[in-house]
Amino acid sequence: MEEKLLSLLGIARRAGKVALGFDAAADSMRSGKCRLLLLASDLSERTKRSINNAAQNAQVRTIVLNIPMETLGAAVGKLTGIVAVNDKGFAEKMKTLCGE
Repeated sequence: MEEKLLSLLGIARRAGKVALGFDAAADSMRSGKCRLLLLASDLSERTKRSINNAAQNAQVRTIVLNIPMETLGAAVGKLTGIVAVNDKGFAEKMKTLCGE
């Protein structure tokens, strides 16, 4: 499951369908583009709280992955703990892979 999700994240990144990092994810949610928010397992509590508040305001589904930032970053090509998925198809497939 984890390998498939990471592979799909890499494909979504190359397709330009993700926003990486806190600021880009928050902008994506504010603009209404974000369909799913993925968080790394080792993201700080303060950052989780802030991004979850933004996600609740934008009514975006949030999933905390069992994947550390380093592994998540390797999949998308940038060290990050926050990935906003901006495509409905990718978001639905990722929810399925996460068991949601």
